[in-house]
Amino acid sequence: MAITDWPQRERPRERLLAGGPQALSDAELLAIYLRVGVRGKSAVDLARDLLHRHDGKLGRLVSASIKELACVPGIGIAKAAQLQASFELARRALNEEMEERDNFTSPGAVRDWLRLKLAHSQQEMFMALWLDAQNRLLHSEVLFTGTLTQTSVYPREVVKQALARNAAAVILAHNHPSGVAEPSAADEMLTRTLREALTLVDVRLLDHFIVAGNARPLSFAERGLL
Repeated sequence: MAITDWPQRERPRERLLAGGPQALSDAELLAIYLRVGVRGKSAVDLARDLLHRHDGKLGRLVSASIKELACVPGIGIAKAAQLQASFELARRALNEEMEERDNFTSPGAVRDWLRLKLAHSQQEMFMALWLDAQNRLLHSEVLFTGTLTQTSVYPREVVKQALARNAAAVILAHNHPSGVAEPSAADEMLTRTLREALTLVDVRLLDHFIVAGNARPLSFAERGLL
């Protein structure tokens, strides 16, 4: 049955107007965006199929590629592109909110911010969050990029950027596109090398995070590796 054949009070758009978006399920919110379904399926049914293809997890849906979205019958390239555009706008809005926070002393806040930045990249990236003496964000930047399996990180360049940003502290992070957040022996050795190099210029290494897809980013400090 098409949504237009539903009782008006049960239609997602009307429910949203009456009770706000928080009153709707994930599928109903997606249905409003999709607008129409396909033969034999309402927009809500189509939204449920889309979520089901991604284990019912919005996080996995948001990280899906256009090709993965478009393969769901009834979605197609145009709707997949629209969905990705809306997901990216949401990420950018959350990114602005995170960057406006007073400090980055909370590991939870840092994890949220880094997941926005790195969780969906299929290329390995190494980045730095330069902080002032009050742990307020001065600047964030990707310092090095590599292949899916490794990246080359040069301590001299990290130190140069620390001095250029006039940073008092730094949080480092890199992603594992494999989806496994465990640190390798090379990761641990690199962290020790960078900590020693930064100490020479009086810049504190507060933490090093590994971001791996939808997994909880791993903190070297919490793991006792700093």
